[in-house]
Amino acid sequence: MFEPGTEVDDTCRHDWRRDEIESLLNLPFNDLLFRAQSVHRRHFDPNAVQISTLLSIKTGACPEDCKYCPQSAHYNTGLDREKLMQVEAVMEEARKAKAVGATRFCMGAAWRHPHQRDMPYVLAMVRGVRAMGLETCMTLGMLSHEQAEQLADAGLDYYNHNLDTSPEYYGEIITTRTYAERLDTLDHVRRAGMKICSGGILGMGESVADRAGLLQQLANLPVHPESVPINMLIRIEGTPLAEVEALDPLAFVRTVAVARILMPGSHVRLAAGRELMSDETQALTFFAGANSIFYGERLLTAQNPQAAHDQHLFERLGLYPERREDVDDATHEAAIGEQLERARIRAMTTDAMARA
Repeated sequence: MFEPGTEVDDTCRHDWRRDEIESLLNLPFNDLLFRAQSVHRRHFDPNAVQISTLLSIKTGACPEDCKYCPQSAHYNTGLDREKLMQVEAVMEEARKAKAVGATRFCMGAAWRHPHQRDMPYVLAMVRGVRAMGLETCMTLGMLSHEQAEQLADAGLDYYNHNLDTSPEYYGEIITTRTYAERLDTLDHVRRAGMKICSGGILGMGESVADRAGLLQQLANLPVHPESVPINMLIRIEGTPLAEVEALDPLAFVRTVAVARILMPGSHVRLAAGRELMSDETQALTFFAGANSIFYGERLLTAQNPQAAHDQHLFERLGLYPERREDVDDATHEAAIGEQLERARIRAMTTDAMARA
């Protein structure tokens, strides 16, 4: 049992076992939230929330068959296909986002992977948004090593590529892209020197063990993702998951809390599905360690809580936007290199012990 004054271990680990994570997920609710909040306060201002805005720069007709996604060409969801946005139109949306307090501007395209013919436009978007003083993030599907290098050279800060669920449950949700391909993209992003944004989706019919498996994959990466978006499934008519049973909001809060414990230095983001949550549920997730949200009226193709409502909720909870702290590229690359070297040494040590 965790009581006030109890020492809480928040060591940054990369060797979590599945049973350890399941035990955390099954802790008494108050004990779990106390532990998560204790870890959170050691690493972050507990009342500061990072604000991001997400724009769909290319919508619909995606060749992937992700069963949760209205943008998949495999399902009839009534979503209109749209071409890649013009660079200046994206810049205008970024200016609007900055005006309402966003510090990070995320751009998403419904692609399996970006085509080289589109890369000049994508790179121009990155440069333009970064010139406004906003952090940049993109999600474009799978990346080759060369494409990751191009994005890094253009100044992209974050690349989002979610693992979605556990390796065991993954085949029930997606068949057109393997789990290994997702991990390969994360490796390309990290080696190119960018920060990683990677999380998953809850409420797709997965078990508690699957939630533990997703968190294990993320927490045991050589370097923890700097940003971990936790999505709640939005059940959209026309997709195979439209009729799946709704997730218990407290199960969502539990998963956020365990993500905070496993990855103490990462931003844990409330992403898709926030509009389905009551203010009380959102308040619990902030207490559990969530410290990042998407802000604005749309989240790719789904509704997002209105900005005015978010502002009012922040006022009621005494929360405020996190200020951006600039770290030069050389410092960031040196820090990542140091963490990767520690991961290499850990792997060598583990292998040597196994052979002994």
